[in-house]
Amino acid sequence: MNAKSDVQLPAVSVIMPVLNEERHLRGAVQAILAQEYAGEMEVVIALGPSTDRTDEIAAALVAEDPRVHTVPNPTGRTPAALNAAIKASRHPVVVRVDGHGMLSPNYIATAVRLLEETGAQNVGGIMHAEGENDWEHAVAAAMTSRIGVGNAAFHTGGQAGPAETVYLGVFRREALEQQGGYNEEFIRAQDWELNFRIREAGGLIWFSPELKVSYRPRPSVRALAKQYKDYGRWRHVVARYHAGSINLRYLAPPTAVCVIAAGIVVGAVLTPWGFLVPGGYLAAIAAGSLPAGKGLPLKARLQIPVALATMHMSWGWGFLTSPKSLARRVIASRRPAVLAEPRSEGAL
Repeated sequence: MNAKSDVQLPAVSVIMPVLNEERHLRGAVQAILAQEYAGEMEVVIALGPSTDRTDEIAAALVAEDPRVHTVPNPTGRTPAALNAAIKASRHPVVVRVDGHGMLSPNYIATAVRLLEETGAQNVGGIMHAEGENDWEHAVAAAMTSRIGVGNAAFHTGGQAGPAETVYLGVFRREALEQQGGYNEEFIRAQDWELNFRIREAGGLIWFSPELKVSYRPRPSVRALAKQYKDYGRWRHVVARYHAGSINLRYLAPPTAVCVIAAGIVVGAVLTPWGFLVPGGYLAAIAAGSLPAGKGLPLKARLQIPVALATMHMSWGWGFLTSPKSLARRVIASRRPAVLAEPRSEGAL
């Protein structure tokens, strides 16, 4: 990579779907602009209808650096924002970043190298959750532990190789154009769904632990519960929409919800022995939180079981209660080819 001249490096478009991100937007954009990458780069921020200072901060960033641009996203929905930003961008490599994600300094350079080395259509790495207070530290520990998220490499790490999906992603533009971009009916799980379509078309999705994005967890139990309920709800839609896309890892949370609920009912109606099931679950997450919380303050460690239970139960409940009407709406929708042809020279 270092042997290449600046001219040979492909130009990169970084796209950001943003809504109510006044806490993290400036830091996220600054981490992009400070990338150790010698090629041309632009940042396109798709602005939803925020109710905080996000728009004001975005306007200041545009004024400060000519590489930063904004486009409107009146729906406020993530997939619509991503498609709008892709359409407004112009380079052959497209990097997705969220408004609360912080790229490691060599993220883009490493991703471009991996695209070339592997021939992948999309490369991505680790969603490195980092908190700023005791609750967020607890959620970060839960989100990076196997007891919290199973064996998902982009959460817990692992060896480089082909993957079902990756966190965020760095794409070849032609892969996005071939698929017509993100399916805007998928309010959540749009990344997994897009990567499934890329793989079905014969494309390679590549995970590498070399790539790391710092992620800021949800700031409250309520926000975390909503996030994971939506994850479960829309993951069930993906399963209905794409036959064969489900696996045992995704069935674990809804199974746990059913078994625990059955145990509570049996314990309340028939025999106290039924309470062994929810009791066993609580004991398991308490034990699992011990290694997950190593090195954290006591107050953060004590909140890890709460974060784990919130994640498991909310995801499972969302999966179980996902209405079939969502899948019918997705199936009935047409994926418009809304993405523009790249307007800059050079490709991988």
